[in-house]
Amino acid sequence: MFKFLKSLFGFGNSYFEEKDPMKKFLIVGLGNIGEEYAETRHNVGFKVLDAFASKEKSTFESARLGDVAMVKIKGRTLLCLKPSTYMNLSGKALKYWMDKEKVPLENVLVITDDINLSFGTLRLKTKGSDGGHNGLKDIQNVLQTTKYNRLRFGVGADFGKGRQIDYVLGKWSDVEKEQLVERLHTSCELIRSFVLSGINITMNNFNGA
Repeated sequence: MFKFLKSLFGFGNSYFEEKDPMKKFLIVGLGNIGEEYAETRHNVGFKVLDAFASKEKSTFESARLGDVAMVKIKGRTLLCLKPSTYMNLSGKALKYWMDKEKVPLENVLVITDDINLSFGTLRLKTKGSDGGHNGLKDIQNVLQTTKYNRLRFGVGADFGKGRQIDYVLGKWSDVEKEQLVERLHTSCELIRSFVLSGINITMNNFNGA
């Protein structure tokens, strides 16, 4: 516990006890901090990680540049991160924890909302453009590559011309809330598969599921 607290507040070298970098994973859910954003479509990355941490009986603690939770799965150690930098500076938090914990880029997974996919559609990719998403845009700029794993969670595009911001920062509809339960469960299973089975098998099993 002392080591855990030292790392959270910047006094220790590592949050992980695991020394093998290939057994370390960084799972980053994108979103904005604050109650006003908590149940918005743009915060689905946070929502997926909250569901995952709860399922794995872990809790988030405030740390540098975000809230973090540690999960252990069959010899692998996962650091789940919800950045506190707001969406537009997501890359800053991701890079800090990736460097601090020496997590290889292939073991990083970013979870984000996507208006180009219908609601609830899950699409895992190893590379791609930012698609106009400010969080992905900042991560791409900080990492200086488009080749990083990302889980795109479809939120649909049920908005009129010029209303995109209002839509993604809007609250889930009642119908969406009902369907989210199953979609979050599937997202949690996808994360476990990514860690245990690898990106290619997980893409084959979950894309479009």
